[in-house]
This record gives sequence, structure tokens and C-alpha cells, in this order.
Amino acid sequence: MHEEEIKLLQKRALNFLDSAKERFQKEDWDLVCFMAEQAVQLFLKSLILKEIGEIPKTHSIRKLLGIINQIKEQNIKFERKELLFLENAYLNSRYFNFLYNKEDAELAIRIAEEILNLFKIY
Repeated sequence: MHEEEIKLLQKRALNFLDSAKERFQKEDWDLVCFMAEQAVQLFLKSLILKEIGEIPKTHSIRKLLGIINQIKEQNIKFERKELLFLENAYLNSRYFNFLYNKEDAELAIRIAEEILNLFKIY
């Protein structure tokens, strides 16, 4: 049904995560955090699209995980503080006078990898 769009979203998600790792080598901490967030957001949206046939109009990783929990009747838990950190990277790294550091970038990549691993993708 939406197979091509699902594959495209998942490919983009993995490309964002790979690009985040490449930017890490260049010490571009803000972009690393943004790209890690995008990887997670796109991947979760692909899972929801696969299950219900539409993409939710939210950027919140917590809300996306909540939708997946409802659909799959699961109780996937993740550290709320870490999810908030990654969600904030979506805006902070692009719009605000906020700078990320190496430790932030490491955390963002780790969170993204853990979430994708929850679904056995990365």
C-alpha cells in the first residue's frame, strides 16, 4: 500500500543517522544532534505509516512512541529525559542560540541507535 514511502522514510532515517556519525567526526555537534533526532522521527513515522496508513502530524518522539505503543499494544519504555533531550534538538539546533557539545552529540547518537535497535533496524 505505502511500501515505497515506508522504504523511503526508513532509508532517510538511516541516512540521517549515518550522516550524524560523519558530522561527529567533523565536530559539528549541533548538526549531529539535529540529524540524530531526524533519524528517530522519520523512522518512527515509517512504522506508524506501515501500521495505520498515515503519518501523524507531530514532531514529538514521545508522542510517536505513544502511538506505536497503542498500535502494537506494547509498552515500549524509554528514558523520558533522553527523549526530551532529543526532541529539543529538533528546534534548538536550528533556531535558537543554543550550542551542543561533544557529550551531547554522543548522547544523541546513542539514543537514536537505541531507539532504532528497539525495532531491530540499525
